[in-house]
Amino acid sequence: MKHLPKHLRPRWRYLALGIETWPDAAFERGDFQRELWYAAQNLLGDAGSADADLTVYGFELGDGVGEAVVRVRRGHVDDARAALACLSSVGDDETGIRVRGVSGTVRACEESYLRGAAGRSEKRQVVFEGSERSAVVRDDVLCVRLPSGVLGATKLDFE
Repeated sequence: MKHLPKHLRPRWRYLALGIETWPDAAFERGDFQRELWYAAQNLLGDAGSADADLTVYGFELGDGVGEAVVRVRRGHVDDARAALACLSSVGDDETGIRVRGVSGTVRACEESYLRGAAGRSEKRQVVFEGSERSAVVRDDVLCVRLPSGVLGATKLDFE
């Protein structure tokens, strides 16, 4: 089979995403891809989501902070951003997604917007409600593990 001429091949754009969720969230690339397809289909319809052709390329998630690269057809970047804005949870885990940038190649996308651009997180012990508990600290936000789940707090809550 012959390749398509260059002027007939589809053109792509790559969106660099920052993902933020609770530290105990446990979803993977396939779960994220499925929720993204559902969000695009609900917003754009079957034909619109097929035209945008959203595909998750790179995906990393750990301690509630992650990164991903989403491929989209050129001309449908605004549709992809709108579908990503509709994505508020993956499975049962609430998720915040931020588009860090758009690029024409995967390599430029990763070099410009990913690989360390995410906030650093560390685990530490904190005193909360009179007892010592484990927490994940990210910038000014602390996620404290309680017996009933995870509680989000700021440094002002500890002073």
